[in-house]
Amino acid sequence: MFLFGPRQTGKTSYIKNQLLKDVDVGLFWTLLDGRLRLRLESDIGLLRQEVEVRNLHDCLIVIDEIQKCPRLLDEIHFLIEERNIIFLLTGSSARKLKNADVNLLGGRATERHMHPLVFPEIGDRNDYNLQHIFETGLLPSIYLSDDPTEDLAAYTNTYLTEEIVAEGAARNIPAFSRFLTVAALTNAQILNYTNIANDCKVSSQTVSQWYDILEKTLIGYRLEAYTKTVKRKAFSSSKFYFFDIGVARYLKNSAVPDENSTEFGEYFEQLICMELKAWIDYSCPRSKLTYWRSLSMYEVDFCLDDYMAVEVKASRNVTENHLRGLKALREENIFRRFIVVCQEEHPRMIEGFEILPWRFFLDQLWKESLIPHM
Repeated sequence: MFLFGPRQTGKTSYIKNQLLKDVDVGLFWTLLDGRLRLRLESDIGLLRQEVEVRNLHDCLIVIDEIQKCPRLLDEIHFLIEERNIIFLLTGSSARKLKNADVNLLGGRATERHMHPLVFPEIGDRNDYNLQHIFETGLLPSIYLSDDPTEDLAAYTNTYLTEEIVAEGAARNIPAFSRFLTVAALTNAQILNYTNIANDCKVSSQTVSQWYDILEKTLIGYRLEAYTKTVKRKAFSSSKFYFFDIGVARYLKNSAVPDENSTEFGEYFEQLICMELKAWIDYSCPRSKLTYWRSLSMYEVDFCLDDYMAVEVKASRNVTENHLRGLKALREENIFRRFIVVCQEEHPRMIEGFEILPWRFFLDQLWKESLIPHM
């Protein structure tokens, strides 16, 4: 199994302290160890040699940060075949592993993704506070930090720039740094490569490639458009969301937003997106999350498969005007549930549209009360 997730989401801690707490592990390598990587560069057969000298077979081996040495996958493939060894391979980037010339174990490996903290993982639900989340984001170490601003600075400066550059993913560092800022400013918006390229002073092709880099290094993800509507033709361009609110806010160099500001609504939408993406990866990996916008500018923030349409409003008082997009989409007779996630105090129903307080929505989502098993 490949377990992917951005740096500091807790992959290694989860493996050591929970997943494998009562499991005998034949070998645990971390490729963050520079000395180990140097030895592998001079002798890629080192893993096989250690397995043979220990006489390991029918056991579990964990290799942390596998993207640091993609060539090792050939040796792993051999050991799976010859010694029936199970491998758990973690990575904070999938870029080098997704290259066509890398052995991805011949379809023998499943793939899972780890996300920042989600609603059920916060001990006291009252601690799941919007202002705090918008300040720190949901990376565990930063969420719990006494100095989240300093930690976000360290994270973005050392990881988002240096590590991406270290992978050889971007050679024009000043331009790529400008791109990161512009990408953060267009977080949760429909991508227009031409406009972004003009702001970054590079070609639109380069911008498209840089968004590919952000996806493959797990810094964000494109949200594809839902295009099955017939009565109203839909946009086909994607949206892009950073994987964490704190990181996006720091890259924008913006303060924690006031509740009445536009930015507050954008981060509120991103939070619900993060929860939905994590829920899919943890509970329903075959599901697909999209958004819908018609050419006549009706919009719904999220569509989960063909089952549920979700509009996110930071309002404490949902009105008929907030239902325009959902009403337009309901005319297509595709979706079964239409939900507004908001800051109202109590759940209620308006003409078949469910108005759900955000904590109530998340509680029902993670209890799997909103969506049937698919």
